[in-house]
Amino acid sequence: MNEQIGKSGFAGSRDYVASEELMASVNVAIALKKPLLIKGEPGTGKTMLAEAVAESLGKRLIIWNIKSTTKAQEGLYVYDTIQRLYDGQFGEAGVDDIARYIKLGKLGEAFDSEEQVVLLIDEIDKADLEFPNDLLWELDQMEFYIHETKRTVKAKHRPIVIITSNAEKELPDAFLRRCIFHYIDFPDEALMEEIVRVHYPDVEDNLLKSAMEVFYNIRSLRDIRKKPSTSELIDWINALQLGGISAEKIKGALPFIGVVVKKDEDLETVRHAGAL
Repeated sequence: MNEQIGKSGFAGSRDYVASEELMASVNVAIALKKPLLIKGEPGTGKTMLAEAVAESLGKRLIIWNIKSTTKAQEGLYVYDTIQRLYDGQFGEAGVDDIARYIKLGKLGEAFDSEEQVVLLIDEIDKADLEFPNDLLWELDQMEFYIHETKRTVKAKHRPIVIITSNAEKELPDAFLRRCIFHYIDFPDEALMEEIVRVHYPDVEDNLLKSAMEVFYNIRSLRDIRKKPSTSELIDWINALQLGGISAEKIKGALPFIGVVVKKDEDLETVRHAGAL
């Protein structure tokens, strides 16, 4: 079973280093035709995962960015009554054709695609508590009904659905039962080095070692409110290289530390910690 799942599935991409566990979760979700719910602290690559899956499998990526005001209906379709009224006032031809004013949302676009796509529902926990439940039928049945035109949009190919959450709100149990779940652990130093070298293959060994030592020490400080993320380490490495900073200066001077530490209180905590 494991061999069948992984044989032609996701195995990371050129720009995305995935753990064995994460690759397995992606491939199990694809094999079982279930949404993959991804959690993890900010900066662990949850959103980038969908991009990597699409690239790896050669599929188009559709991104539905969720906001606090987003309603599930918007992902299916919207009926542009304002545009129809406007066209009617100015005598536009075809105003009686309601289908002209039906605009598919991101979920509707994924269902209506002629080829299988990867659909990213990004930061689902930003929406209200009813949002996930409102999507249950559509995600289960892979279809929805457009009342205005009496048309059922049924998925030609079940999309690969990846859903991210920052755990701002608890998701309903009924929704969780329908998903494959994976929590992206923060990378250990070995995996982090591999991730950094994907972006900067020629980074000097001692500079990378010193920067990572300071980075992980900052993350370990008890009073740090916002732990620096993977993306911030990558940016810091870039800044250190561009600034021509030597490995020896990193610990004492903490050059460009504002790339890594983003809160006043955390900056004070780092400074009071002394030499990292």
